[in-house]
Amino acid sequence: MSGHSKWANIKHKKGAADAKRGKIFTRLIKEITVAARMGGGDPDGNPRLRSAIATARSENMPKDNITRAIKKGTGELEGEVYDEILYEGYGPGGVAILVECMTDNRNRTVADVRHYFAKSNGNLGESGCVAWMFDKKGMLLVDKAGTSEEELMDLAIEAGAEDVMEEEEHFQILTAPEDFDEVRESLEKAGVAFVEASVTMIPQNTIEVTEEKPARALLKLLGNLEEHEDVQNVHANFDIDDDLMEQLS
Repeated sequence: MSGHSKWANIKHKKGAADAKRGKIFTRLIKEITVAARMGGGDPDGNPRLRSAIATARSENMPKDNITRAIKKGTGELEGEVYDEILYEGYGPGGVAILVECMTDNRNRTVADVRHYFAKSNGNLGESGCVAWMFDKKGMLLVDKAGTSEEELMDLAIEAGAEDVMEEEEHFQILTAPEDFDEVRESLEKAGVAFVEASVTMIPQNTIEVTEEKPARALLKLLGNLEEHEDVQNVHANFDIDDDLMEQLS
């Protein structure tokens, strides 16, 4: 199982706690605001905004919250101006990590991210040091329960997906980034429900972390990064054996 998938499953299991802290809404509001600022407030002409709104609705974000975020992005309402930054580095066990951030204070964010890496015996690197190890893809996760693999495969490929893969608890649908919205909308119209749907970074290869100490330190680092208010997404190319993962859980 890829590092992304492993981490995605961990995040999904703790998603309810994140939601209670408002973390999911905070991330989505930032994404909607930045998308509207960069591409305008009309979702029909702004694919990034359309995708962000669809994700927000899937998380049951109130319509008023979405509207305010769009207006902040277009300048109709006052609000913070966020910069998008990608930090790259190596975690315990030599695992490559990408950290996508949106921040109104670059100095604060880079200091905190560097601190988390150093605390876990990792290293924050230069721009481009690990990004080449990942491919940008649209990814949709569908719960296996009550889902026909054959039917899902037919629907996904017909909609323009690149691949459908079976995982322990989900089916993973991959698309080219530019086809993500079209595939997602087509599958939604067909009644497919998603556990997660996003344009993400998929590792080309994974690094096996087989010892408890670096594995625990790695998960701690990823968790700390995920919890930070300026962090939108974290991607890593690790693989941890299921037995060790169970032990760590």
